[in-house]
Amino acid sequence: QVQLVESGGGLVQPGGSLRLSCVASGSIFSINTMGWYRQAPGKQRELVASITRGGQPMYADSAKGRFTISREMTKNTVYLQMNSLKPEDTAVYYCKMFDFWGQGTQVTVSS
Repeated sequence: QVQLVESGGGLVQPGGSLRLSCVASGSIFSINTMGWYRQAPGKQRELVASITRGGQPMYADSAKGRFTISREMTKNTVYLQMNSLKPEDTAVYYCKMFDFWGQGTQVTVSS
């Protein structure tokens, strides 16, 4: 069993920044490939970024150049630094590892 807990969401103005965190715990030796997903109202959940156990990142086109995924292995934590946020980034953001999901954290970009 794996538990994932996200934090760091909130309300931010367009152009602002947020850093999301996802802490993994439970039956894991260390964090494996982890992904950040988001789901906006009325839309399907989509992959935003992922990072392999070896540290290789991957970004959706919507995130390239604005978001950075990173991880801190000693803390079993993965981060998503989001800069230049846009209203269309508004969504609930989830982290996923294996088949486990966190509870999500709300990100709202609005003036």
